[in-house]
Formats: sequence, C-alpha cells, structure tokens
Amino acid sequence: MTAKTMTSIDSVLRYQVLGSRRFSNFWWGTIVTIGGTGFLLSGISSYLHVNLLPFSDPTKLIFIPQGIAMGFYGVCGVLLALYLWLTILWDVGGGYNEFDRKTGNIRIFRWGFPGKNRKIDFTCQTSDVQSVRVDIKEGLNPRRSIYLKLKDRRQFPLTRVGQPISLSDVENQAAELARFLQVPLEGL
Repeated sequence: MTAKTMTSIDSVLRYQVLGSRRFSNFWWGTIVTIGGTGFLLSGISSYLHVNLLPFSDPTKLIFIPQGIAMGFYGVCGVLLALYLWLTILWDVGGGYNEFDRKTGNIRIFRWGFPGKNRKIDFTCQTSDVQSVRVDIKEGLNPRRSIYLKLKDRRQFPLTRVGQPISLSDVENQAAELARFLQVPLEGL
C-alpha cells in the first residue's frame, strides 16, 4: 500500500497499490529492449553481410554458429522486452484498497493480465474481518506484507508485490488500518 487518501470526514480510507508501472520495470524494459535489438541486428547482419549496427561491424561474424547464437539471444531479448512493456502498459498488479466505515464495505481491486479475469475485484463487509495480519520475514529474500484476515480463514494481501516496504511503514500502515477497522493486529 502506498499513497493514502482519507475522505468524507475520515469515513473512507483508500490506499493506492503500485503495480508494474514502477521505475525498475521501465529501467529493465529499456535495457532489455536495447540489448535484445542489438543482438538481433547482429545476427541479421551476420547473415546478410550488411552492417545494420552503427557502432560495430557484425558482418565479420561467421553466421554458423556465432550469427545464429546472436540471433537467438536477440529474439529472446526482444520477446522478454515485449513482455515487460506489455505488463507496464496493462499495469498488472496495480489497483487500490478501499475501506468505507460509513457503508461497512471493503473493496480490494487489482488489474491482471488481459482475458476473462482481467479485473480482480473483491468486496466484503467490515464485519467479516477478523484481524489485520503482518507477515515479516527477513533474510536473503525479505517479505513484509499486510494481510486482511477474514472470519472464514481467507487472507487477502494488501501490499504491493516486489520491492519490500520499510519495516516502520508496514507497522504504521497495519496499525492505522487495524485502528480504522477496529480489529486486532496480528504478527507484531
């Protein structure tokens, strides 16, 4: 959960969730696009004996095996870049968490990949919430997440996927949400 918005005299709490439109994805999309295109043009230049790259001369490469390998790496790089750019375009994982104290509704909305289930839209009542749970795991692959735990034992993640949020932010957001919903806080 990132940006917080309180409206209607603090009766609605809304957190924007950052999806795939983050700086690191733009960075890697750009790097992989440049690299994949360079490798692909090197493989094609090796085959056609025409220099398609302004900064090197891949026409001196022997097509079998060097040109084929460069072309293969180029196709893989371009396909990976296409995947990255499409997830950025579709904003996979982006959405919001909305908690309305006045109506008693909770809405968790996320964008997914195109298809039948593109919109992930979950709604429930605040009376169905058992607690707010914090999951903190340190180490090589740290995990710091906030979950909405319902009375029927289902748990819904409320934080973004990817970069871990600072420990103090997780604690503050979880405490604020538990206080807003008037439910206990677990895991701290």
